[in-house]
Order: sequence, then C-alpha cells, then structure tokens
Amino acid sequence: MTTIYHNTKAYLEKGRFAEAFAVSKERFVAVGSFGQLATLYPDAERVDLGGKTVIPGFNDSHMHLMMVGQNLLRPNIASCRSIDEMIALCRDFIEKNPEMTAGGLHAMGWNQDLFKGDNRMPTREDMDKISTEIPIVLERICGHILVTNTLVIQKLGLSAETPQFEGGEFKLGEDNYPNGIFCENACGYALSLIPPFTREQKASCLAAAIEYAVSRGLTSVQSNDIHISSEGDENLDILREMDGAGKLALRYHCQICFDSPELFEQYIKEGFFAGERKPSDKLTIGPLKMFRDGSLGARTALMRNDYADEAGNRGIEAASPEVMGAFCKAAAEGGVQVVTHVIGDEAIERTVSDYEAVCPPGENPLRHSLVHCQITDLPMLERIVRDKLLIQYQPIFLEYDLHIVAQRAGEALAKTSYAFETARKLGADISFGTDSPVEDCNPFLNCYCAVTRSDYEGYPEGGYCPDERMDISDVIDAYTLGSARCQFAEEYKGRLKEGYLADFVVLKEDIFTVCPQDIKGILPEATFVGGVKVYSEK
Repeated sequence: MTTIYHNTKAYLEKGRFAEAFAVSKERFVAVGSFGQLATLYPDAERVDLGGKTVIPGFNDSHMHLMMVGQNLLRPNIASCRSIDEMIALCRDFIEKNPEMTAGGLHAMGWNQDLFKGDNRMPTREDMDKISTEIPIVLERICGHILVTNTLVIQKLGLSAETPQFEGGEFKLGEDNYPNGIFCENACGYALSLIPPFTREQKASCLAAAIEYAVSRGLTSVQSNDIHISSEGDENLDILREMDGAGKLALRYHCQICFDSPELFEQYIKEGFFAGERKPSDKLTIGPLKMFRDGSLGARTALMRNDYADEAGNRGIEAASPEVMGAFCKAAAEGGVQVVTHVIGDEAIERTVSDYEAVCPPGENPLRHSLVHCQITDLPMLERIVRDKLLIQYQPIFLEYDLHIVAQRAGEALAKTSYAFETARKLGADISFGTDSPVEDCNPFLNCYCAVTRSDYEGYPEGGYCPDERMDISDVIDAYTLGSARCQFAEEYKGRLKEGYLADFVVLKEDIFTVCPQDIKGILPEATFVGGVKVYSEK
C-alpha cells in the first residue's frame, strides 16, 4: 500500500522543499508536487498534513539510551542547586524506596558549578549525611567523576597508601584520607558496590527511554550502552530480545566498549562485527567505543597545558597510549570503526595521532570518529579535515559550558573551541548528538544551541563566539545525513528522498521560519519510522 502525504513543507536539502511525498514498504518512493504523485499513484491513500513542516528523523550520533531510562528510577539530583538540597532529596528517596535502595543508592546529575552559594564539590562527609549504612554513589552530570560516602571507601579498602587506579584516581582530603571523590576509571570500582538493575528493570527502562526519544523526533540513535566483558553483556541480550519481539520503535546502532584489546580481537575473529546488515534493520552492531579522557566541568579532560583555574592539573588520560594503540591496531586489521571520547586538546591530538598510525595518509576508510572534540584550535581542525576524520559534536553542551570554558581553558583557547561552523566550512564530516543523559536527548534543544550559541535564558545576547552560529538547514543536515554517515548509512537514511528509509517527523511549528529563540520549544506532532507512526501527540 502506498501513502501520499501532501499539503506539507517537506525539507529535501538546503533551500529545497516539496509539497508532497509518497511512502511504500518502509521507503520514500517519490517526492514532488501533489499532482505528480497523485498521477503516479492514483490508488494511494492520501494524508493531508495541514501545511505542516516535515523533516527527516533525527539521528543522535552519540548517547546512552539505557541510562536515560535508568535515570527515571533514580532520584533527580540534576535538579538540586545545593549540596544540602541533594542530601535531603536522597534521604527522602531512600525512605520512600527501602527495597530499591537496600543494597545502596546510585544517582547521576549533580553539577557543582550550578550550586548556589558554595560551588565546591561534595565529599564523603556530605554523603555520610545521606547514609552511613548503605553505599552512596552520586555521579556528576558528566559521568566522569563521582562522590561516595565513607562506607564505600572502607569497603574498597582505600587509604593514602593505596596505589591509584590505572586511568583514574581517588582524591585525598586535607586529612590525607580519601575524601570520596573518584575520577575516570576509578569510578567503576565505586559503582561495583551498587547492586545492578534486574533484567526486567533494564528492559522497562529501555522501553521508557525509547518512548521519550520518539516523542521528541528521534528515529535513530547511536548509543553506547554495551560494555562487553568475558561474560558478554546483558544489555545486548535485552536489545536483541526487544528487536526480535518487534518492540524497538526506533533504529538502534550499538557503540560498544570492551574490557581489553584481547577480548576485542576475540570478538572480531568470531565474526561479531561481520554480520549481514540490511538497511531496514532496527538493531545494528556499530563501532568500538573508546574513552580517552574525562570532562571539562570535572577538570578531567586531558589538556596540553594546565587548567586556567587549577594550576598543575592537566586532566586524566583514561586510555594509555599502549592500550589505545592496541585497540586501534586490532580495529584496523579487523575492519572495525573506532569512535573515541575526546574533550581536551591533548586528548584530541593524541587520538588523532593514533588514528593516523593505522590509516593511509589522508584517508579514513573505516570512518574513525572523534566524539565531542570540544577544545580545539584551527590547526587541529585543519588536521582533522586533512585526515578525513568524523566529528560527533554535542552543541547542547554549550548551554552550560559557555559559562565555564574560558575559566577552564583560558580566553584564547575558549574562542577556538566548540567551533561547529568553522569545522563545517573547512569541510569536516560533522554530526550531532546529545550524550544523553548528560544532556536531554531532545533534538530541538540541541538545534537551538547550535543556531543561537546561547543558554536557555538567551545569554549571551547574540551568542557565544557568534561567528560559530550555524544555519538551521546545516544543523538539520548534520543531525540527519551527517549522523547517517557515521554509520555508513547516508545512501539510504537521513533524507526525504526516493529510495531512502521513510523515517520522518511532522513538526508542530516551522523550524525554518520561527524565531531562533523559539526553536527550543518546538515539538513533533508525529514521528514515523519506516513509514509507521511511532508517536502522535493526539
């Protein structure tokens, strides 16, 4: 059965729109005038869209969808504007959820820079006010630093004499005893003391996250929820079960972490990455995901020079050159794409060098990518473009980071960072994502930040480094076709075009003509995946 959608403003590419398009068997089969399509398909069902704007479905090029759902079952500490407020919220949550918290409490979302008055990081003494009887582990919003109560430190047997963890550290207080703050790879040891969600809870969390995602116009996600150890990964099993039962309402492309290069090589040899993939598949195996450093807000991003607001600190290298080199070598030999979390300029430079070591000069056939790629200068961006490396940006990070980047990196370097428009003009392959739940996966908030470079209150007027503001058409292209390129899907996904997958969003307002300040408030009227309506506000 063919369906003609007409009386619409369908975005085809920059400066081009169509008044109608036809869908059949999960694909767009024609775009053009209503008269043309009615002649081609006289027996087609006809849907009048009432003049609404239609765009390709958004494709988040890097996020953590399972974590989005899991956060729904945890206290919302992201809303807290003081340590005392966070303590009170968590104590209340424990009191109201005794069974869920019997083995410990884990939540994510605090940000010391948003605390009113005292902007210090919380410590074990603060967490002890929540509980001294169960492990308390509260992650910062970035996920690269966390704070625990004293019980966690005791259970891990830590002291000033304990050797630091490779690629991470626990901080010491003025009393020379661990103060409860853990960074990067050390975080996993604290988190290991919290009982994991059950399989049923995980499946429920994922379903809730998918429901929210499609309600905001996402039709594809490239999500990093799988970390394979010698026991495999339960999250992947859950995804496969949901896919087999037809319960994946969107397209899910897996970004996968491995415990070691040796385990990664084993999976390559067993054919894990070589399975046949059809364009219409909802669940696909994607790239190897690596972490090279931390976050700017936590001062764990790896920098060339000291942090401007913390002398002697240049961040943390989460993956050593030896480990990174081994992973990249195995990926090159196995034909597997690598995407790496890099935020600081030193992390970016080292990772670019690692990619260059396994790629032919000026070529990147496996489409190795830089996730975040925040702190840059012009020579580094030019090098990235020469190497044909992909950049998976998160413009939504600016909503917070524009307030701190100059403090952390210095004025000069801040002005050449988050350089989305410069990278685009240089010819970089860029895509957009949110790193949700670090930020809301709502694409319209992300688009707003890319277009205005202002926070949600409109500060600064005219935008932060306004020359880096992007045109809304270029933003949508990065968020659709650009993201499709990350997964080698640009020949069948990311456009309203004949032969492409019919993944599209009907908007309540025209994103191309509204005031830029109003972009953040746009919502979908309906979301379609493969021509099937997966969300409707009605």
